[in-house]
Amino acid sequence: MNEQDLHPYQEVALGHVMDNPHSALFLDMGLGKTVVTLTAIKKLMYEELDISSCLVVAPKRVAENVWSDEIQKWDHLRDLTHSKIIGTPQQRRAALKKKADIHLISRDNIAWLCGLHGGNMLPFDMLVLDELSSFKNPKSVRFKSIRKTQPSFSRVVGLTGTPAPNGLIDLWSQIWMLDRGERLGRTLTEFRQRYFTPGARQGYVVYNYKVVSDGEKRIHRALRDICLSMKASDYLGMEPPEHNIIKIPMPDTIKRQYEAFEESQVLRLIEGEKEISAINAAALSTKLLQFANGAVYDEDRGVNEIHDLKLKEVKELVELAAGNPVIIAWAFHHDRMRLKKVLKAYNPRELQTAQDIKDWKAGKIQVLLTHPASGGHGLNLQAGGHILIWYGLNWSLEFYQQLNRRLDRQGQQRVVTIHHLVTQGTIDEDVIRALRNKTKKQDGLMEAVKARIQKYIKN
Repeated sequence: MNEQDLHPYQEVALGHVMDNPHSALFLDMGLGKTVVTLTAIKKLMYEELDISSCLVVAPKRVAENVWSDEIQKWDHLRDLTHSKIIGTPQQRRAALKKKADIHLISRDNIAWLCGLHGGNMLPFDMLVLDELSSFKNPKSVRFKSIRKTQPSFSRVVGLTGTPAPNGLIDLWSQIWMLDRGERLGRTLTEFRQRYFTPGARQGYVVYNYKVVSDGEKRIHRALRDICLSMKASDYLGMEPPEHNIIKIPMPDTIKRQYEAFEESQVLRLIEGEKEISAINAAALSTKLLQFANGAVYDEDRGVNEIHDLKLKEVKELVELAAGNPVIIAWAFHHDRMRLKKVLKAYNPRELQTAQDIKDWKAGKIQVLLTHPASGGHGLNLQAGGHILIWYGLNWSLEFYQQLNRRLDRQGQQRVVTIHHLVTQGTIDEDVIRALRNKTKKQDGLMEAVKARIQKYIKN
């Protein structure tokens, strides 16, 4: 493929990056953010002579595979040189010294790179932040590292398909990476004061903020010159995925066990507490989700197996796939170990290396296990299969949407089927409801926990 094969909407996105020194592409997964950005880099570097070096910061597997694969896939990009800053510190230093048009580094190593240069200017004049939403936490080390070195770059591009997975409050730090606070405020406090009112709080700590009546409109107006947003449904003629929610009933004995376990955990949570913190609520939810999956960690991290309801269901789904490759999303490490054991006949592989990705695309893997936090961002897995099973659910709408779109994206030849294993009568039902309603993680979690507290207080 060549530049002439870019879709009209990709040409629009290309023009947006070229025309705006600081820009963001909020493009749905599968719309080709990577090839658009690479094309812009080449034009800016060799036609406009506007830049001489580019640093791309991305999730680990994306930095290791996706960008280099995309360069090789497009004829007009193949003369771009790149160097991957990965491996040991010695290997990373060697890769950094290597002359290349593009240097690729994982977001986990960006603090190391900034520290290597004293937290000051970096030797690049263009910065690309792939999966910009991973910089949504202004307290994170990665944000603080880039914040100090941001003036190094004459051009900054942010890429993501999920800019505000937990609400508009997530936008401030991402946009700061682009314009250093020009549009949404130079500090997070200023941003909150302009567009939000405090919501739930515990003492002096505010746990969420609610956007004011005209806040969303004003935020969009402030960002319209540097942010371009596109949805896949508007540009790709793809059939929507089939979402299959499989409700798994619990036998009476296990149901009574769960109810007793839930009650004991709730009572332990509220003992001596005037107000439940988000941290304690998350701890309770984690315990209940473990039970729903079939095993619970004890205080010594030992695994207590309780039931195999989901394991039986997932085994049947793999059998019904009739040889078609399947991706299975797990939530806890004991899920992963139990899945590997029960699916041993299918030689399950874990998504860990570049070779795993290549073998999946080549159809050499029948069962691929992944955690949504590591397998959800940036990877192109549509060539290897069209079936995804959510064995273990979690509250993150971003992880959920991102992993689903690894298969449901441009180039997929089959209708994608997404199975959700939901143990009836457990917190699984609250999670799937929150995900389907696109409820913010914090709100869905707190609502579920508060409902359980009320249930046992009444009793």
